[in-house]
Amino acid sequence: MTDDPSLRSQALRTLLAAFPTATAPDWVRRLGDQGLGGVVLFGHNIVDESQVTGLISTLRAGRPELIVALDEEGGDVTRLGYTSGSRYPGNAALGAVDDENLTRQVYAALGGELAALGITLDLAPTVDVNSAPDNPVIGTRSFGTDPARVAAHTVAAVRGLGDAGVAACAKHFPGHGATRVDSHEAVPVVDAPLSVLRERDLPPFAAAIGAGAPAIMTAHLRVPALTGDLPATFSPAALGDLLRGELGFGGAIITDALEMGGAAGDAGMGIAAVRSLAAGADLLCLGAKITEELVEATVAEIVAAVHDGRLPAERLADAARRCAVLAAATRADRATGGVSVPVPDEIGLAAARRALRVYGTLPRSPRPLIVELDAPPTIAVGEVPWGLLPYLEATDAPADLVRLRPLSDEPVDVDALARRAAGGPLILVSRDTHRHARIREVIEQVTAAYPQVVLVEMGWPAWRPPRAVGYLATFGAGPANARAAAEALLTG
Repeated sequence: MTDDPSLRSQALRTLLAAFPTATAPDWVRRLGDQGLGGVVLFGHNIVDESQVTGLISTLRAGRPELIVALDEEGGDVTRLGYTSGSRYPGNAALGAVDDENLTRQVYAALGGELAALGITLDLAPTVDVNSAPDNPVIGTRSFGTDPARVAAHTVAAVRGLGDAGVAACAKHFPGHGATRVDSHEAVPVVDAPLSVLRERDLPPFAAAIGAGAPAIMTAHLRVPALTGDLPATFSPAALGDLLRGELGFGGAIITDALEMGGAAGDAGMGIAAVRSLAAGADLLCLGAKITEELVEATVAEIVAAVHDGRLPAERLADAARRCAVLAAATRADRATGGVSVPVPDEIGLAAARRALRVYGTLPRSPRPLIVELDAPPTIAVGEVPWGLLPYLEATDAPADLVRLRPLSDEPVDVDALARRAAGGPLILVSRDTHRHARIREVIEQVTAAYPQVVLVEMGWPAWRPPRAVGYLATFGAGPANARAAAEALLTG
């Protein structure tokens, strides 16, 4: 039931769509001209700078205020660097350095790249406090475990993006760092009283609001003390009473992808869209696997919900208005005030070097054995290149390089590795080792059998093998982190 052109236009304006190609489909351009709120780009949409610039120019040909957004967090979650890795270390590395000016510079450089391409909204920074070390979805995306530190760097990140003329979106409200379930797959539960949320999880969001963040993203998680049986994305208590009321946020509330298991679930996209709008959300990120038919069905469900009373007309109008305000504030032709931003490669590598932590001793050899223990990425990260091997292979480094997959059925011959190391250092590379019992088991077997083992941890540094002679924590798995670790291992 989409015969009311005013309601259809308002419903369209609340949607962030996506598409699977490197060129703009006709249906996206048509809906964009009709008032679609915006589009979200993913790694599969991006080939190179000239292609992205042309794509965005085509999308905006009929409507310059169309929002173009993406998740560009730096570090492990990157869309611009999906095939090569990000040039910037992520939040965990920046939090380890704990230099707010550096964080602002890194985000200004990152924002400068986005602005040059025509991207106006960055679905970043992640401001969750990583209070559960085995959290399966945040980890190195977080500035750390201390709410005050995370809040301070949140301010720096929001202002850094703003320096480049790009709108920031702080996520994932009311805090995803204490979860042990990935909301891409199911609904996590944070079973904590509101007093704990106010002390642990909410300070970074309050800081983002104070820094002028124009958008905040919801999380598909339950906090029974706040949301009852509902995910926060569908909770008026979370979005209305807490975020709008107590924290005083007046910008646009953006949902995490509604296609995720923690949102649409069995109910479907249209029902999820109506529930989130009714709860107080304004701009609905539908997800990556979106079609014209799905967008039209979602619009129809929103319009039908207004007609049958599930969604008040004034709530839809308010959401559409907030989306229009965000779009006007992020127009691609908006002047950035002439703010200069750092050179990406220089600032990224400098930050990664400062973040690197080295413990114990690093045995030297003209040609060490470097063994990467691979593991599947999280859904948020995707198949982005990671680790030391891509960097070392590209630079033809003086090392013997091996990649193993202990989580598959591939056997790991510890004795063969020891023989191959031939008395020199054996360097193991892993990420989020604390989350993978099999990888820990392999590392312990190697360290028990061989005396000169060094572990390079490229994820969240929550576990160290007691028998390793050396340990490096990079706080991220991207190219800048890899180069910083390689320099420590192969030079000096």
